[in-house]
Amino acid sequence: MKDIIYVTGHKNPDTDSICSAIAYAEFKNKTQDVEAIPIRLGNISKETQFALDYFKVKEPKLIDTLKTKVKDLDMDKAAPLSPDVSLKTAWNILKKNNMKTVTVVNGDDTFLGVVSISNLTSAYMDIWDNYILGKSGTTYENILDTLSGKAIYFNEKLPNFKGKIIVAAMDPAGIKEVLEEGDIAICGNRIDAQEIIIDGKASLMIVAGNHEIDSSIIEKATKQGCSIIATPYDSFTASRMIIQSIPVKYVMTPKDDVIFFKTDEFVEDIKNTMTKTRFRSYPILDANNKAIGAISRFHLISQSNKNVILVDHNERSQSINGLEDAHILEIIDHHRLADIQTGHPIYFRNEPVGCTATIVASMFFENGIRPSKKIAGLLCSAIISDTLLFKSPTSTNIDKLILNRLAKIADINVETYANEMFKAGTSLAGKTVEEIFNQDFKPFTIVDKKIGVGQVSTMDIDGFEPMKEKMLDYMNNKCSSEDYDSLILMLTDIMKNGSQLIVVGKKLDFVEKAFNVTLENNTAYVPNLLSRKKQVIPPLTAAVEQE
Repeated sequence: MKDIIYVTGHKNPDTDSICSAIAYAEFKNKTQDVEAIPIRLGNISKETQFALDYFKVKEPKLIDTLKTKVKDLDMDKAAPLSPDVSLKTAWNILKKNNMKTVTVVNGDDTFLGVVSISNLTSAYMDIWDNYILGKSGTTYENILDTLSGKAIYFNEKLPNFKGKIIVAAMDPAGIKEVLEEGDIAICGNRIDAQEIIIDGKASLMIVAGNHEIDSSIIEKATKQGCSIIATPYDSFTASRMIIQSIPVKYVMTPKDDVIFFKTDEFVEDIKNTMTKTRFRSYPILDANNKAIGAISRFHLISQSNKNVILVDHNERSQSINGLEDAHILEIIDHHRLADIQTGHPIYFRNEPVGCTATIVASMFFENGIRPSKKIAGLLCSAIISDTLLFKSPTSTNIDKLILNRLAKIADINVETYANEMFKAGTSLAGKTVEEIFNQDFKPFTIVDKKIGVGQVSTMDIDGFEPMKEKMLDYMNNKCSSEDYDSLILMLTDIMKNGSQLIVVGKKLDFVEKAFNVTLENNTAYVPNLLSRKKQVIPPLTAAVEQE
């Protein structure tokens, strides 16, 4: 089985984060014997959706954490039992699969309970209760199967047998003394004993020893409504084995008395429960309460952490939840070095270029691999987006060279495609202030200050003015509730090559010092400010360090 590797960008993913994850997953699948799967940590922006739709690529699966969940474990998946299955069948299934417990479900697989070897042995010890077949609702079919019997006659009007079990091994007079209407009688080939059993209105007669049954007896039983089974076992064996025809629903441990887990529970959360209980195995249910398997302590011991490759970030606060439980294999990025640590050496490629997609594309070409037209198109989209078509100061000649090479493979006119993508991505129509602020938001820890910066590219800053007050209210609430020192929203005008900064927080002077501006109504316009990475974080860091 191939190793599964998840390739992910950062939270609140932009076009580079999504497209680079998809492209790098394809690169890994082409160069290694692995199954690389691109994932995303947030909603797709309008710009990114335009690129995916244009090149007909499906968006990556949304995953909220890399913490190991119960559904990630290699659980036991023996088929569950119907509640009407006999103890004999249940025993055979448990022994065949070397299991101690198996789940019991109804017709639509909804969990009812479990039956274990201890349940089966406990029931077998109740052999002294000769009314047990009636109490448990044992069917004619179960008895027939358990005794390896031959169906001679079945009274369909009487599918269950309410009476007690007797072995008619005594003389006829003795049989009459113990036989009551509705009883289940085990007998031999004596016709006089068989007639007394039928005349006594037994509900079922079991003829032991594999004897032929006289036609007159069958005719008499049919008239009286007494079902007949012929078994190859002798009377003693048949009397012992008939208990195994009881349905498992009679002996199972019901759902309310069972400790079970759901597929979406975290393994670290169920460990404590398992260490405090002594069950051999624990049923696993899905979101619809359907049984899908079972786990034991062995499965926890043998679990393995998920493999992950990070692209377009190397900062823990921007990465996927549960990263500490994952096995980081690689990081491909173009940002500053941050705080992600690993317990072993990894492949880490970090270059001062305008876009992670530029690095990913370079890796294709360096290995003599031509990306598919779709992947080339996505890589073009990421470079155009992150460099603002080379208007951003983060742009490099390498970005331009790679974009030109990719554009030929993708068969696009860069200028025309860029205008269409920016137009689709910068529209704020129909968006809430929360969606606008968080569509490309990143938190940073600078010295001891918690600062968050969101960036929105637009072709019309003036169109934002009507929602400015609502945005300030939202930012103030977020700043307070999530304990930020400052929150900044960059409204970047692609056409004018500048950004309007909207700032809230305890320390607004950080921003004023960093950009040499005076905030009026929490707002200032900074010309030629386009890059959060290169033009915002460095001066903010310098301003904070001077405090």
